[in-house]
Amino acid sequence: MENQSTDTTNNTENIYYDRDLSWLTFNYRVLKEAQSPDVPLFERLKFLAIYSSNQDEFFRVRVANLRSYIKLDKKKINKALDYDPKDLLKDIHLRVQEHLKEFTETLRYKVLLELEKNGVFILSPEQLNDDQKSACLYYFKTKVLSFLQPYIFGISSRDAFLNNRELYFALRIQNKFSGNIDFACLNIPSNRLSRFFQLPSPNVQFHYIFLDDIIRMNLDFIFPDYDILECQSIKMNKDADLNIEDEFSGDLVEKIQRQIEKRNLGVPSRFLYDRNMSKDLLEYLKSAFDLMDEDLVSGAHYHSLFDFFQLPNPIGRSIEFEPLKPLRNRKIDRHRSIFSAIDEEDHMLHFPYHSYNYILQFFNQAAIDPHVSEIKVTFYRMASDSFIGNALMSAARNEKKVTVFMELKARFDEENNLRWAERMQKAGVKIIYSIPGLKVHAKVALVKKKTETGMIKNYCFFGTGNLNEKTASIYADHGLLTCDKDMGEELDDLFKFLYKRKEPGKFNSLLVSQFNIIDGFVARIDREIAHAKNGNEARIIVKLNNLEERGMIDKLYEASRAGVKIDMIIRSVCCLVPGVPGMSENIRIRRIVGRFLEHSRIVWFQNNGDDELYMGSADWMKRNLKSRIEVKFPIRNEELKNQVKELLKIQLKDNTKAVMLDQDINNIPIKKVKGQRLYNAQIDAYEIIKRWEEMS
Repeated sequence: MENQSTDTTNNTENIYYDRDLSWLTFNYRVLKEAQSPDVPLFERLKFLAIYSSNQDEFFRVRVANLRSYIKLDKKKINKALDYDPKDLLKDIHLRVQEHLKEFTETLRYKVLLELEKNGVFILSPEQLNDDQKSACLYYFKTKVLSFLQPYIFGISSRDAFLNNRELYFALRIQNKFSGNIDFACLNIPSNRLSRFFQLPSPNVQFHYIFLDDIIRMNLDFIFPDYDILECQSIKMNKDADLNIEDEFSGDLVEKIQRQIEKRNLGVPSRFLYDRNMSKDLLEYLKSAFDLMDEDLVSGAHYHSLFDFFQLPNPIGRSIEFEPLKPLRNRKIDRHRSIFSAIDEEDHMLHFPYHSYNYILQFFNQAAIDPHVSEIKVTFYRMASDSFIGNALMSAARNEKKVTVFMELKARFDEENNLRWAERMQKAGVKIIYSIPGLKVHAKVALVKKKTETGMIKNYCFFGTGNLNEKTASIYADHGLLTCDKDMGEELDDLFKFLYKRKEPGKFNSLLVSQFNIIDGFVARIDREIAHAKNGNEARIIVKLNNLEERGMIDKLYEASRAGVKIDMIIRSVCCLVPGVPGMSENIRIRRIVGRFLEHSRIVWFQNNGDDELYMGSADWMKRNLKSRIEVKFPIRNEELKNQVKELLKIQLKDNTKAVMLDQDINNIPIKKVKGQRLYNAQIDAYEIIKRWEEMS
């Protein structure tokens, strides 16, 4: 679906691809990775789980938003949107159905069959032997029964209610005594018990069964007075966005807590049901839960297949990715203190290839160093068992002044962030909660340390990803440790703005959303345009998670028309249409999906040989550039700049995990010439960084 806007400067119609449809092409690329023969078998199963989890969140947030637009009257829709949400919703459902069919075929006829060849079987009730049936019955009576909550419509005293994302059975049952047909629902407690139960099996095989099927086998325990005419699985997705981005008053923490409690009460965004469900049962459920046709999505026999993350791997490493040993940074290791290493020169850590322990060292040493007086940090998504959080609590107990800006509006992590904020506050950490109406997405930290001369020196961490040890092992990100004077003073100014709402001075080194980020990028793109018009070679390389902000897209179209060569690596949402003659013919876009989640944001301006590189947390989306606090930081150390450039170049060479995006944002495999070297940027990056460390 294309939307158009007139560029009055060039009298050319600019084209924008729809955000949600472009995201579906990204998730489809994830599905394709589950089909890739060069991906180990158990990892292919994980890609199916990731696809399912992504789809779930998409319906809870994006589709829920579209549903809310539909409720607006026509005049409001025309003012707010340049597309018909009903038409877009139909298009989304059509594509999702096509993808789900392919998902089911991939799971059933490829991945599960391959697992069986390796001795791992997920059995149906009909396939069980007597010992296995006995084990299921024993498990059902001793464990499962305690979590079941049957509900018969019209008979049960409580109101019918389906929790968001949880699994249920919908049943059509007949009373053995009266002959009446009733309808019922029954929870499948996969939120309390493992989705897979290991069965007794021969030594050379491993047998499992879905929790769902154990319950199906024993419905007579639950409904002893009824004959079971039909039992089908269902799941409800509801609007799970906290919808508090525009709150400007009141106690934000209290609002967050209330909204978390209400999350299950959201408006339905998807009602998933077994496609074999009878018309009678489906019509009854539509009426009982006040569902519209737009809510209904037919699916397979089992839902919530992101639970495949729970399936044990009894075979071992042979069907998983070969582990990459975390690399040590030798330049930092030569120093007893990480601060003396930073005094000598800037250091960049490339995750998940480098060990994350260096970031832990940064905070651990700050917590104990008697010369450190103050620590300032922003958190967007904290690890549930955060070592950094514990280090900050130790620092506060060691009489350091520790201030943490905690973003409470990080979608689906609000509860964990709130829990950590309360723990740290009890330990003496000063907690500054979210700014109402403004998300803080920057990943930054500042340590103030007294030098031998008595001066206070700023030591900074700037990251492209969250200060989160768990995600650092699977997200491809970068972190800069520096004591650059200008960058440190500007970061300190930004913290004062976050903590005291004190207007900062002018940012000259950093590009910061709300202040200078858009003007900074536009000026540098204009500079490349000027180089092109003067006959010089002009080039921009942009790596982002998402590209949606139309002002930036228009500026890239303008640069393309001027002759600037633009290479983009966009992981997910992409609203820029590449390769359109007279508009974007100088723009190439690729997408990389591999064993790690590409998460870093990097912009490289060639600048006629005097190149500039900026890295940071900000995608080019309206919300990131205009409605959040984001930080893009320059790379000034030439060695580190060359490292980032080499990593970008290898991504532009990738011909195994990268695809090119066409004008419909479809994933187009890169054609390989016979005898051509194969590049896998994520694996090649590990070898490149390993080589750097061996040479350092």
